[in-house]
Amino acid sequence: MVFGDSLSAGYGLPQGRGWVDLLQQRLEREAYRYRVVNASISGDTTLGGRNRVAEALAQHRPRIVIIELGANDGLRGQSLDAMRKNLAAIVRVCRAAKAKVLLIGMRIPPNYGPDYTEKFQASFAAVAAKMHAPLVPFLLEGFAHRRDLFQADGMHPDVEAQKLMLDNVWGTLRPLLGQPVHPR
Repeated sequence: MVFGDSLSAGYGLPQGRGWVDLLQQRLEREAYRYRVVNASISGDTTLGGRNRVAEALAQHRPRIVIIELGANDGLRGQSLDAMRKNLAAIVRVCRAAKAKVLLIGMRIPPNYGPDYTEKFQASFAAVAAKMHAPLVPFLLEGFAHRRDLFQADGMHPDVEAQKLMLDNVWGTLRPLLGQPVHPR
């Protein structure tokens, strides 16, 4: 289950073209028996995720949860302490439901100054270390500076960037998957 915000919900993209859809295709292509559920909501924050995670877990019963939340907290200048607590609570609830967890980190523009920006970025590594969870340091690694890979709003990656996002996640996700049904 991918549990995120607009970056995972496929905001502004044609149906079936987001990185989460590409993840399902890669799993099938590489013979992993997983059905991907996209439980992402555009605009969601870590508090929103914390409030809805138990219901999503009960409904979908995932073996793995990819948590991609926090960007909206940072863009709104919300408390980083609260964001870290919310992320840790989401991880705990997922683990209580017997799901493995993968945390995805984000970065934000320096609108709130370098101190907030640096502490925001470091928050994901801090939660991952505290919770002993694997971490993808930055979902947009390697292309965040390339305006040509973003939609007109400058915030949401375009169709071409979706494969890069999946590639950023795949290396950390793959060890959680176990063995494919028919190894190559």
